[in-house]
Amino acid sequence: MARKPAKKPAKANPTRKPAAKATKAAPKSRTAPKPEAEARAKPAPEAEAAPPPLPNWESLSEADLEALDHMSRNLMQASLKSQKLVADVMRQALSGDVSMPRADAFNNAPEFGTVWSQIVSDPNKLMQAQAGLLKGYLDLWTSTTKKMVSGEAEDVVKPDPSDKRWRSADWTSHPVFDAIKQSYLLNQNFMMGLVHGVDGVDDATKRKVEFLTKQMTDAMAPTNFALTNPDVLRETLQSKGENLTKGLANLMADLERGGGRLALSQTDLEGFRIGEDLATTPGKVVFRNAVMELIQYVPVTETVKQRPILFAPPWINKFYILDMREKSSMVKWLTEQGFTVFLISWVNPDASLKDKTFADYIHEGLFTALDVVEEITGEKSAHTVGYCIGGTMLASALALLEARGEADRIETATFFASQTDFELAGDLLLFVDEAWIAEIERLMDAQGGVLDGRTMADTFNLLRSNDLVWSFVVSNYLLGRQPQAFDLLFWNADQTRMPKTLHLWYLDTMYRKNMLSKGEVEIDGHTLDLSKVKTPIFMQASKDDHIAPFPSVYRGAKLFGGPVEFMMAGSGHIAGVINHPGANKYQHWINTGLPETVEDWIKDAEEHPGSWWMHWRDWLYTRSGKDVPARQPGSKKHKPICDAPGEYVKVRS
Repeated sequence: MARKPAKKPAKANPTRKPAAKATKAAPKSRTAPKPEAEARAKPAPEAEAAPPPLPNWESLSEADLEALDHMSRNLMQASLKSQKLVADVMRQALSGDVSMPRADAFNNAPEFGTVWSQIVSDPNKLMQAQAGLLKGYLDLWTSTTKKMVSGEAEDVVKPDPSDKRWRSADWTSHPVFDAIKQSYLLNQNFMMGLVHGVDGVDDATKRKVEFLTKQMTDAMAPTNFALTNPDVLRETLQSKGENLTKGLANLMADLERGGGRLALSQTDLEGFRIGEDLATTPGKVVFRNAVMELIQYVPVTETVKQRPILFAPPWINKFYILDMREKSSMVKWLTEQGFTVFLISWVNPDASLKDKTFADYIHEGLFTALDVVEEITGEKSAHTVGYCIGGTMLASALALLEARGEADRIETATFFASQTDFELAGDLLLFVDEAWIAEIERLMDAQGGVLDGRTMADTFNLLRSNDLVWSFVVSNYLLGRQPQAFDLLFWNADQTRMPKTLHLWYLDTMYRKNMLSKGEVEIDGHTLDLSKVKTPIFMQASKDDHIAPFPSVYRGAKLFGGPVEFMMAGSGHIAGVINHPGANKYQHWINTGLPETVEDWIKDAEEHPGSWWMHWRDWLYTRSGKDVPARQPGSKKHKPICDAPGEYVKVRS
């Protein structure tokens, strides 16, 4: 009945024909509605035309009405929850909690002002960039029109093949979403091009503004918004809006867990148990003090190499990255190769350890561990391994032992993704300017002298924000999914706290002033000079490492005065190191020479498929002495305290 009056004007006025077609198509749109973004892209009706007729609600089935009612209730519930959520967050922000990070911790306004002042001061370059953007949009309009008509057209701009944000087929096959994607990429390239091409600005300022501009453009990607993400629209229609209510519940839970600060869930934090699912290689804690537990692992061969191995992992993460699942554990693999393996498990410090220093970690950690290893095995020297900042500490210890005339305590030193020269330390250098260090110190004081693990996690997540931040925002909050149990992300979320004195000294001395590479660090009255270190060194770097970039690691390799073998693995900071031979993944490059530049090293390096562990094992074998009967954990003086993985690693931040 409701349609009859509307049909008469439509027949009398030709301009009503499009509306009549839309009316006939209405039943299909109810069962398979098109995204709102596509609807907006259609040409608007002419001004003189009457509004399209209302749908005939009387013709809707009971199932249709029930579905609409279900969706409206879910959307209303999501709206109410979001209002409460915003109110709670604002209340927390206005409460003046000094332990919360400041909104502008980078103090980036001066740098942005400097860069953009330079950009607008060059009108020719700015006009060229704007003309390029305009041409891109004109080409995009033409391309989109062709795609709508014929279904095929050349892309104006394409995303990086490694960019996972555009995996959904709709971003390519659907002309509207394809246009949204390309429009975003044009704008992103325009912004990044302006900043990258600016003249008259120092490199540090340009690098900081480039990084922060990239963070902002990543945040504004259409993938991060419900109405411009086809996967979210589809999920909203299929679930009748339940994804949005579930997503808000996830968001509220993360805010509650963070005490008003977003603690983004990347994995199921209850999905694993340390010592049951991860870090399961049999062993015993044979020593414990205020800063570390020392683990000795049970041998699995009848004989072992004379020279034991001692691991010094980073203290910003838990050690079990070296002993994850049984099939990927480096610790387990080394015991199978006939080594006696010891490993330092650092304490997760509280406020009582806020005054611990870098020298304390060397003395009470590495040197004390060497004493225990010697007492248990009878060997006066050991192989040592330092991972990340554990390697920076190991390098410093080598120089200190050399200065004390005790270099023979360490037989060899292996470095995993470790830096001793921080001139090319990558984007982490952005976090060590005066403003950021002042904010870190303020947070530490507010938290009793330690930096909470959440701040460290957020810092590292920003280095790969699309993979480690925005992908989870979309999955958890827009799609309403629960994070899955994933061992690597579980480890990544299991952060440790940082003692104030140690952490501030490290940031200032290593990252800001690069004093170790310059021979300016003093410990116990000794100046640390890496050029005097003659200990044989094996130095691993990873091709795609964003925390310890391989050019930076190579500069460090050139600082030592003894034999150094540099080796580069495929993948990044974690997968480049933890690559079990059984996985048959990635590759590595070998070049026993150490030419002046890393580019020259790469030119003559030979690529090999798979893991580099066997090459390193053979390097260790030639320096490991004879075979001796296998050693069980502990001794009369150092009786086992408890089973591995010990107690310190189980303390959550």
